[in-house]
Amino acid sequence: MTAPEITTYDPDALRELWYREGFYSDRTWPDVLAESCATGASTTLVYAGGEGEQLVTTVGDIYARARCVAAALQERGIGPGDSVAVQLPNRIEASIAYAAVLLAGAVLVPIVHIYGPNEVRFILEQSGAKMLIQPDRWRSIDYADRVAAYADITTLEHVVVVGDTVAHGACSWDDLAATTAEYTRPAVHADDVALLIYTSGTTSAPKGVQHSHNSLLAEQRSAPQYLGSGDDAVQLVSFPPGHIAGVGSVLRPLLHGQDTVYMDTWDPALAVDLIAQHRVTATSGTPFHLTGMLDLGDVAGKLATMREFLIGAATVPEDLVRRAADMGISTFRCYGSTEQPTVTSSTAGDPEAARLGTDGAPLPGVRVRIVDETGADVPVGVDGEVVTRGPDQFVGYRDESLNAAAFTADGWMRTGDLGHLDADGRLTITDRIKDVVIRAGETISSGQLEDVLTTHPAVAEGAIVAAPDPRYGEVVAAVVVPVQGADIDLDSIREHFAKSGLAKQKTPERLAIVEALPRTALGKIRKAELRAAHFPKAGSR
Repeated sequence: MTAPEITTYDPDALRELWYREGFYSDRTWPDVLAESCATGASTTLVYAGGEGEQLVTTVGDIYARARCVAAALQERGIGPGDSVAVQLPNRIEASIAYAAVLLAGAVLVPIVHIYGPNEVRFILEQSGAKMLIQPDRWRSIDYADRVAAYADITTLEHVVVVGDTVAHGACSWDDLAATTAEYTRPAVHADDVALLIYTSGTTSAPKGVQHSHNSLLAEQRSAPQYLGSGDDAVQLVSFPPGHIAGVGSVLRPLLHGQDTVYMDTWDPALAVDLIAQHRVTATSGTPFHLTGMLDLGDVAGKLATMREFLIGAATVPEDLVRRAADMGISTFRCYGSTEQPTVTSSTAGDPEAARLGTDGAPLPGVRVRIVDETGADVPVGVDGEVVTRGPDQFVGYRDESLNAAAFTADGWMRTGDLGHLDADGRLTITDRIKDVVIRAGETISSGQLEDVLTTHPAVAEGAIVAAPDPRYGEVVAAVVVPVQGADIDLDSIREHFAKSGLAKQKTPERLAIVEALPRTALGKIRKAELRAAHFPKAGSR
């Protein structure tokens, strides 16, 4: 079906399109979870800790416990339109909390569990979160001091702590989950916001991406078409639940009844052992994850059941793909974003050229165009800006002022990426327009980091760019013009970032010192020139 003539960004017109084409309905997450969790109640879920400990449960148990927590939320006056922030790693409480928030009809606000207090504060304040659910500790991170630090956030009425050490001013998860209140199905509409998730963009402040019940369900319904096929399918999940990929991984088994194993921290040796123990058939990740497992050596036996590896969020080296193929693992690529989680994907059964050389074909209902600077479509095989439209597309930013720049004049979402379509309609991403660093699958705003970098007393001017890295895909690199007469090195910059309150992975790992930053006639820094000169990709010179 040809898309209608939508001449401006018009959310109402787009919603009408997805209803007309059958991708949207009046079904909400409380409706769908009640049915799917009953049908797939015996589905096995395994939560593996960093020390190898495992907790095994079922979808039916998760749903029963989530109903109790949803009732506790309702008892505290939390319901439709209210935001609940959840900052947890991949553990059973994350699955329960995510389902509970959706069952209560509230807005789920996932937060990456390693985010520092500054990032969390911004999210809590802009989202207007009434409740935050966080751990007491995770590895070396102590969250206890944060409870007092958030006390002045006027909307935040409750902080719930998962763990044995509950700070003053917070309540325990066990107390929350032990409520005797009765759960009531909320009165929510399928077009209401169900998910508010923050992503780093080209600006300093994170952007709050809003998904409705319909758009989030549309994404979930498409998932079985490209990952985890077969009656014996078992998935391994390593993406943290604070990422959009992690959100999907938490919700997917609740909807589709697929056995799933979760890791709360990435450890390639543990991952290989879990694959062997639970006969995992499919997983997803970045080249960092796949390389980590294959580099262990002598793992072919333990990976014998693995047949699918979906790779996204990074450039994929062909030699890595072929190493996996030698072990019987079919690797394939996908493309998406927080704003539209899965735009295109290959499948494990696609021809090798499609799996190795493209990011796949658009998913059902998704349209992809490649346009030039004037907005006109370019020919097949020619690079241009990738613009998209699809039922899993977000319904607008929390900050409405950002919406206009996110869409073309005729209402297509601007991805900020360069790419081309082939004769078969498959997409290949070739570069990015947006100023971001994608480190091990996490999108990091360069603008946010530049705000920190330029406060260093020895930095006169500075820019943040992505530097290629064989392990993480990309890492943060700083390009610095020093204050005259000042000495500066990478260690001093890293020490400066450590005091900023940002997550550790946002600290620069490369440094180039220059006399001046190249700029356009309008004064904008030429970051592509900086990357090419100081941090080129292999083979680009």
